[in-house]
Amino acid sequence: MEATATEPLEIDLHRLELRFAGARLLEPRAVERLARSIERCGQVTPCIAVPEAGGERLVLVDGYRRVAALRRLDRDTASVECWGCDLAHALVSVLARAQGRTFAAIEEALLVRELVCGLGLSQHELTRASGRDVSWVSRRLQLISGLPDAILGAVRAAELSSWAATRILAPLARANAEHAERLLRALRETPLSTRELRCWFEHYQGADRIRREHLVTHPRLFVEALHANDERRALERLRAGPEGECAADLRRVETLIARLRKRLPTLCPLPEALSNAFARLHRTLEALQNDLERYVEHDPHRDPQRGAHPASAGSDRARDQPPAATLA
Repeated sequence: MEATATEPLEIDLHRLELRFAGARLLEPRAVERLARSIERCGQVTPCIAVPEAGGERLVLVDGYRRVAALRRLDRDTASVECWGCDLAHALVSVLARAQGRTFAAIEEALLVRELVCGLGLSQHELTRASGRDVSWVSRRLQLISGLPDAILGAVRAAELSSWAATRILAPLARANAEHAERLLRALRETPLSTRELRCWFEHYQGADRIRREHLVTHPRLFVEALHANDERRALERLRAGPEGECAADLRRVETLIARLRKRLPTLCPLPEALSNAFARLHRTLEALQNDLERYVEHDPHRDPQRGAHPASAGSDRARDQPPAATLA
């Protein structure tokens, strides 16, 4: 059935059934901006609804933010465009439209799930009707597969970003549902930025069981401690200067060489690859030694008396002194 539209009508808000509200993100700031726009210019774009089968109510297909903005303004009616088609076709048409606001990926995933699981469309039917390919439909369904309702609710309420839900909370929930719930509770109290949450998850993946318990219980405390350590190291580098950094690098090289010497007894007979690597290391150390000697000899700031070689002191004749044979 084609989605035939009618002229927009002023419909009472109580007649609109918000059946797909769970598939839309609330985003209070966007609703507030839209409310200011409606208050200044009126409702420019009508909502879209489909008559409910056997009833007087209309199922709202598109315009959930507009309805929320109108309610914030204490309006009783909304401009609604009624489509003369079935609900599934109307929902697919809204999903496939290029104009209008862009849906978030998780909103698209929730709408696809409504069409496939709620309204009984197959993935191939949805692909043909929406103009998308099969992989797009499959990716959208995989995006929210395994996501607990609490996480989806947090995304809808703008308490959690779509990125955090799909990249952090979703894999964490599949691996440890209890840790995902505890992390979500902690993030509701003290949110983390995307950068901080990514850093937190990297440390969580490499932590042992006891440390993970602390990480999920106090994520903000961990991030603050990490920032404090970074600042302390930055101050130490600033205080030490470039010579301090070089000395620290040399100490690290010493530590690595000491570790290699301990492992040498277990490597006999020495593999050819390791022999070649040790030879390259030896050449590198020799080159470093040569560079150090050259820089010390040509250092304009060093004390010339400290740099003189005692063994050669007084042995070099002046440049304008004639040879001994000539004097004789």
